[in-house]
Amino acid sequence: MSCTTILVGKKASYDGSTIIARDDDSGSGRYDPKKFIAVAPQDQPRHYRSVLSHVEIDLPDNPCRYSIVPNVLPNRGILAEAGVNEHNVAMSATETIAVNERVLAADPLVELQPANEAADTPEIPGGIGEEDIITLVLPYVTTAREGVARLAELLETYGTYESNGIIISDVNEIWYVETIGGHHWIARRVPDDCYATIPNQLGIDDFDFDDAFSTQREFMCSADLREFMDAHHLDRTMSAGASSGFGFQPTSVFGNASMNGGGNSSSGAALGHNHFNPRTAFGTATTKDRIYNTPRAWYMQRHLNPSEDWDSPAARYTPASDDIPWCRVPENAVTLEDVDFLMSAHFEGTPYDPYGTLGTPESRHRYRPIGINRTGHMVAMQIRPYAPEASRSIMWISYGSGPFTAATPFYANVDDTPAYLRDTTPEVSTGNLCRGRGDCGKRKYCNYRKTAAVQRRNGGIFAHSRYETAQRRALHVQQSHAQQFRHVRPLELSIKPRNSAKPVPMSQGFRARSIPHERRLLEASVLLPTASRLHPHPRTSVFAHISLIYGRFQELTRGISLIYMALVLVGKAISGVKYTL
Repeated sequence: MSCTTILVGKKASYDGSTIIARDDDSGSGRYDPKKFIAVAPQDQPRHYRSVLSHVEIDLPDNPCRYSIVPNVLPNRGILAEAGVNEHNVAMSATETIAVNERVLAADPLVELQPANEAADTPEIPGGIGEEDIITLVLPYVTTAREGVARLAELLETYGTYESNGIIISDVNEIWYVETIGGHHWIARRVPDDCYATIPNQLGIDDFDFDDAFSTQREFMCSADLREFMDAHHLDRTMSAGASSGFGFQPTSVFGNASMNGGGNSSSGAALGHNHFNPRTAFGTATTKDRIYNTPRAWYMQRHLNPSEDWDSPAARYTPASDDIPWCRVPENAVTLEDVDFLMSAHFEGTPYDPYGTLGTPESRHRYRPIGINRTGHMVAMQIRPYAPEASRSIMWISYGSGPFTAATPFYANVDDTPAYLRDTTPEVSTGNLCRGRGDCGKRKYCNYRKTAAVQRRNGGIFAHSRYETAQRRALHVQQSHAQQFRHVRPLELSIKPRNSAKPVPMSQGFRARSIPHERRLLEASVLLPTASRLHPHPRTSVFAHISLIYGRFQELTRGISLIYMALVLVGKAISGVKYTL
């Protein structure tokens, strides 16, 4: 399991934009480098074959232009991950989720079945999955609702071989789709005044059948979902007659009892089963969830609703709570700074921060943080209602481990992207990406003059006139969270400096460069489009650079001293004078 998602409705964001953001984490034990490309209509395939599942699908003849952030390596397919098309529809696919065994028994996943020569049986293709979804949906839709409808048709026709959450947004709406088994699905619109948090867990905690089968204002689902649930006994909602006397409270975002989207899973009983809790019916609530998943939702909501009690023994929600709301109204309008901070967070200010000083050694290593070293990228897609359509969508992209990088804005609606982002090589090295100044000499990977010309032709590739200007602004944005970053932010819980049981203090952050093992770990976890190959949190970047320069000066002086001593020895030997060090 990997990835963390946050969705921000237009009335909950600071500027009226819809914002969808997701960490795309690589699987355990590997790192997937990413690139940024624009796909022209003529480059979109008309017949699609999946690399992983071998499913083959004929595609329409009228695709539109779109920009995506796929894997560099093609061995697992395109894996577009995040994208925006020319109609300002954005997608993030996918958030890995899990459904329970009852669902999988009723509607198994559609997995690839290889050919068996001994039994003389042919190969049976699997369904669609993360590899395919954006390529199959995004070029053919003009609104988020259309995106849900097209995705639904594909799921019902071909099925899926994995459980996923898919986000589709436009300037007005954000829809979140969850796959239920191999062919079924549900979708809920994020309320305009709410944000939603999803940490690798089936998250939707309230569903209204009446709306889904009528106006579809807030909910959509498979046409046979109600019958499917009844036939396989998936609805665990208690009946009103079974109440212990405490009554039922609606989980709807419009009710007060559930604090805008969560709480009591038995709500459907009071509403004649028109409402039910999909998380209870379809999802999981395991010990792994309480270690790996729910703490991330807890921390994100703790940050955006800080006045609520999150830490006392009487707190309504803890990191291990199974009923943390899927969505809620924030206390303050959510900014891109909030999103960037949360997508790279590691429980700062809590006893669970692996690099903090609060709590105990056990508590500091209890939960999986949000920001980890195997993040391929974070993409936050902002669709701005006040901007012209040609520049309405911004993709804020952070390559590599979020704790070590800054989100940088790119215009999404472009014909081409810079060569150093479009042609990134499989080698995970910061040498793949230039600094945007044209002075690095790596003409194999980029040419700044050509990049600048492309930028001018397309009305600007970057959301700011110069990449480094945008980078500096992004770094300044992150500095607003300064007080919580006194240590090097984590690569991974298991990664510590050699022969040390403690994290590296910020004052020593660049000394790891002299240790080959730690340097390789750092460079393998960071794919930086910045002037600095490695740096700690931006707040301390000035100090770190001074420290680095001082360290290099020390190395230089030691080298000069060694050369001088060698010359002295040679001179003494030549003169025949015995000399002892």
